[in-house]
Amino acid sequence: MSFKKAEIDYRLYLVTDRLLAGGKSLEQIVRQSAEGGITVIQHREKISGTRDFLRQSLAFKKVASDFGIPFIVNDRIDIALACKADGVHLGQEDMDCALVRRMTGPDMIIGVSVSTPEEAIEAERAGADYLGAGPIYSTPTKPDAVEAIGPATLCRIRDAVRLPIVAIGGINDSNAAEIVRCGADGIAVVSAIIAALDPRGSARRLRNLVDVELRRRGAADSAGR
Repeated sequence: MSFKKAEIDYRLYLVTDRLLAGGKSLEQIVRQSAEGGITVIQHREKISGTRDFLRQSLAFKKVASDFGIPFIVNDRIDIALACKADGVHLGQEDMDCALVRRMTGPDMIIGVSVSTPEEAIEAERAGADYLGAGPIYSTPTKPDAVEAIGPATLCRIRDAVRLPIVAIGGINDSNAAEIVRCGADGIAVVSAIIAALDPRGSARRLRNLVDVELRRRGAADSAGR
């Protein structure tokens, strides 16, 4: 499926983590999450070999295709190209965004992780399509992550660039609305859905929280014009 980049819905961005699945089928969790309203699937995998990574990516891509949402691979450009993913997400230590753009062509969605306004500006200049800003709060799902940046820095990143921003890091039912008020176009979640007893219900609650806050923000913007 081909997606027009300007129309991609980043409201509820799911990042996979097989360890948090607790032995349950990760593919089933992803499918249930899609039924609950996630709008993007990212396959993040740090421990499996290439063949298993590709096998799982193909399975997740099938779920994404069934629900008409983009499928993005974390870090691994070779896997993204092999399974014809819609996009790839890059960290600050990964291959340069501009180089990846030359390798993948104009149609591939490229996201870049940022934690400062300066990194955000550089990613925008390099041709990124969206930013993953964070970690907003401390999170055990990525122990090697940089120090939590907090909502205030998210607001500064929002002011620095025009790209869509997906906030990530410790986001759940209790703080999702605050993140959207800071200017995020969506939230990326891992444990709040993957480790939930009811992934479908958790996705539905988070999607509703984001939707409500985006409507409020839109109304406020309209009133301020």
